[in-house]
Amino acid sequence: MRSFWVMRIGVLILPAESWVEQGQTWGRAEDLGFDHAWTFDHLAWRSLRDSPWFGSVPTLAAAAAVTSRIRLGTLVASPNFRHPVPFARELMTLDHISGGRFTLGIGAGGSGFDAVTTRREPWNRRERADRFEEFVTLLDELLTEPVTTHDGRFYQAFGARMHPGCLQRPRLPFAVAAGGPRGMRLAARFGTTWVTEGPLGPDGGACGVTAALPALTAELERVDAACTEVGRDPASLGRLLCVGMRIGGVIASPEAFRDAAGRFAELGFTDLVVPWPRSDAPFAGDVGTLELIAAEARAQGDGRERNAESP
Repeated sequence: MRSFWVMRIGVLILPAESWVEQGQTWGRAEDLGFDHAWTFDHLAWRSLRDSPWFGSVPTLAAAAAVTSRIRLGTLVASPNFRHPVPFARELMTLDHISGGRFTLGIGAGGSGFDAVTTRREPWNRRERADRFEEFVTLLDELLTEPVTTHDGRFYQAFGARMHPGCLQRPRLPFAVAAGGPRGMRLAARFGTTWVTEGPLGPDGGACGVTAALPALTAELERVDAACTEVGRDPASLGRLLCVGMRIGGVIASPEAFRDAAGRFAELGFTDLVVPWPRSDAPFAGDVGTLELIAAEARAQGDGRERNAESP
């Protein structure tokens, strides 16, 4: 049996229910002992675009109020409908509200609904990559410096103040989602963690754990190379795998989770995020199974802490 105790385990909670229901879920995630909890940052999402959907920033602020330990974050925010200056103010505020428990999960974004809500045509792949690089670079400066002036190709900031600054220093951590070389270099330069969803299946849907391993191994090798290229120790960058969209079956049972998490840990992932089960698609599943998984992960985590304390 593979051990997954070396990994931190988190959950993804869709902002698709009223706060009365969501609040209970966020609190339950902390009670179950998960290390971190995340939500999507979209204007609307896939099959739920005409269903209830709530904003990530107020959702995470409310989640911070009903929790005290678990780390919170976006998975992921993008430049598709955000400007770095007002967004940085919101992020700094979330960091304070959460007591320094906030992580910014950030990515280049896609060409779906978010990309065509505030403009007629989505950016092409090259422009998305260009904007993402400037977006991340400017956010880093805004959240690190008290005053920022930036006159860039896509974004401007003239004497932008950021007082009192982040509670976490020098700023709140970035978890950078990236699949290409430019994005991976950004993760190596600015990230505490690199994020991936893994490969798509051959039919464009989810693939199984075993089928995903070769592609994940190749991605990890490219991340190592990106770290080396920018002069960073690859071991200093966390590696987070978010399953459920591209890699399926991970939380079908405690046994399936144990096997999958062990395989991912062996590859070198430091963090694994699974979806909070819903009554219907997407992420249809059994919360009771997730609770059994959480209990085992918590026991593994307790063992990790005891081992760390041993001489």
